[in-house]
Amino acid sequence: MEQTIHIIRIILDSLFLIYSVTILFSYIALIVISAFVLKNYLKRNSFVDYSIMLSSPFAPSISIIAPAYNESLTIESNIRALLSLFYNDFEVIIVNDGSKDDSLEKMIRTYDLQKVDYAFEYKLNCKQVRGIYKSRNESFHNLLVVDKENGGKADALNAGINISKNEYFVAIDVDSIVESDALLKLSKPFLESTENRIIATGGGVRIANSCIISGGQIIQVNFPSKLLPGFQVLEYTRAFLMGRMAWTKLNGLLLISGALGLFDKEIVIACGGYYSKTVGEDMELVVRMRRYMSERNEKYHVAYIPDPLLWTEAPDSLDILGRQRNRWTRGTIDTMLIHRKMLFNPKYKLTGLLSYPYWFFFEWLGPLVEATGLLYVFILCLTGNLNWVILLLLFALIYGLSVLISTYAILFEELTFHRYEKKLDVIKLYFLAWIEPFINHPLNVWWAWKGNWDYFVRKKSGWGGMVRKGFSSK
Repeated sequence: MEQTIHIIRIILDSLFLIYSVTILFSYIALIVISAFVLKNYLKRNSFVDYSIMLSSPFAPSISIIAPAYNESLTIESNIRALLSLFYNDFEVIIVNDGSKDDSLEKMIRTYDLQKVDYAFEYKLNCKQVRGIYKSRNESFHNLLVVDKENGGKADALNAGINISKNEYFVAIDVDSIVESDALLKLSKPFLESTENRIIATGGGVRIANSCIISGGQIIQVNFPSKLLPGFQVLEYTRAFLMGRMAWTKLNGLLLISGALGLFDKEIVIACGGYYSKTVGEDMELVVRMRRYMSERNEKYHVAYIPDPLLWTEAPDSLDILGRQRNRWTRGTIDTMLIHRKMLFNPKYKLTGLLSYPYWFFFEWLGPLVEATGLLYVFILCLTGNLNWVILLLLFALIYGLSVLISTYAILFEELTFHRYEKKLDVIKLYFLAWIEPFINHPLNVWWAWKGNWDYFVRKKSGWGGMVRKGFSSK
C-alpha cells in the first residue's frame, strides 16, 4: 500500500512540475514576443498619417452594429458619440433588442426617426424585426435604428449584419466609450495586408471607472477609486498589451473582445454568423472563422491593434464581477467543446497545434489544475508528507514571477501609451501587482471553478445580471 501511494505521489509531483514549467515558459515566450512586436508596431505607426485614410477610396466601408437592451439612461449620448467618429464611409446601426424601457421612444424623439420600408434578407438567423427607423434630419443620414424581438446580444448582432449594407462591420457595446480614430486604426490592417486575407481585427480595451466623460469622449483619465476595477486595469493591461500582441504575431489569436471588433462580413455570413446558444459568442465566432478558412486552405490573419480604442465600465462589486467571470469561463468551455476537433489537429496549422491547445490546457483547465494542486498540498500537509522548504521555495518563485509579469505589463503601458499621467496612479498599479496574487487571483480561480460547476453540473446557460452604474460626467 505504501509503495502504491509513493508511486502515485511521484506521478502527481511529475505532472504538476511538467505543467508548471510548461506554463511558465509559455508566459516568458509571450512576454518576449510581445516586447518585440510592440516595439516594431510603434516604430511603424509613428509614420502613419491617418488623415489620408479619411479620403482614401480604398478604405473599407464599415457598418457599426451596436445591440442595445434597456439603455435608456445613456442611449442618446452613446449614439451621438458613434456618429461623431472620424471615418469617411460608415453607417451606425442601433439594434433595439426588445428593450422594456423607453430606449426606442428616446431615440425616435431625439433623432427625429420615422419608420421606413427597408428591404433586407434574413441571411443569418435572428428574431423577428418589428421595424426599421431612419431620421428625417439629413445630419443623421447614416443612422439606422432596428427594433426587434428580444433574442440576446448574438441574435441582435445577426440582425444588424442582415440589415447592414457595407462590406465590413464593427461589433460594439453601445454603452462603451470609443476613441474617435478607432475605425481608422481598426481598418488599417485591411489596407496593408497583401498576402493574407484579414478576416477580423480587434483593439485595446481600457477601464473607464472614475474617468471623466464629456460628449461621449474621455477627457480625463483617472485610475479607478475602487479596488476591484483597479485589479481589472492590471488584468486588461497584461492581456491586451502582452498576450494578444504575441498571439497576433503568431497568427494564433482566438479572441477579439466583444466590446469592439471589425469583421469581414462575407466570411462571417459564410460561417453562419454569431452563435446565439453560447455566452461566449465573441470567441466562438473567431475560432469558427479560423476553422472555416483553414478547412478551405485560404491564407488569412486575425489582427490586433494595441492602441486603447475603447473604454468600458468594469464591475466594482464581487457579485457582478463574479457573474462576469463565470460567464467568461462558460463561454470558453463552450468554444473549446464545440471546436474540439481542432485540438492538436495539423489540418488547422498553428491554431490547432499551438493556440487552441494553449487555451484548452491553460486558460480553461489552468484554474482547475491550480485548485487541484492546492487540494493536493493540503492533503500532504494533513498526512505529514509535505516538504515545507520546497513548498516555500516554489511559492516564492511563483509569487515573484507573478509580480514580474505584471510589472513588465505596467512598464509596457508606460513606455507606449502612457494613459495614466499622474505618478500616483502608476504607483497604485505597481502596488496592486504585489497584492493581486493574494486577493484577485484566488477570486478568479474560485469563479472559474464555479463556472465549470455551473456548466457541467447545473447546466447553466444564461448571461447573468450585469448592472452598470454609468460613467462620471462633466
